[in-house]
Amino acid sequence: MDYEISIEDETLVAAAQEIIRKRYEWERHHVSAALRTKTGEIFTAVHLEASLPRVTVCAEAMVIGKAISEGYKDFDTIVAVRHPDPDSEDREIKIVSPCGMCRELIADYGRDCKVIIMQEDKLAKTDILELLPMRYSR
Repeated sequence: MDYEISIEDETLVAAAQEIIRKRYEWERHHVSAALRTKTGEIFTAVHLEASLPRVTVCAEAMVIGKAISEGYKDFDTIVAVRHPDPDSEDREIKIVSPCGMCRELIADYGRDCKVIIMQEDKLAKTDILELLPMRYSR
């Protein structure tokens, strides 16, 4: 976790928060992700909740697919955020760490991609491979 959080990183977090504010729907979309390419384009997406949990598609997968579909494949930084449930007392949209499957997917498509996470109640940025120690080789 040795990368400084830049204004561009804060803008990326804000983009993820903005899209989930706009697209939040109880039991449908409560996580979003924002991805910045190495040339500065920002993509956002929400996750797709399904009644059969294994069919659910994470926001990180959605945003990677969106960027690739638009012709971008050189990824710089990604972040995911979660909207609170309607009955939650804490109404803050918080950064969440990618799940194991998303860590694998990010590493597959952006081997040197950085990930913004929370560490000790503050923003931190790390290499995806730091979040995926002893990863198998492709």
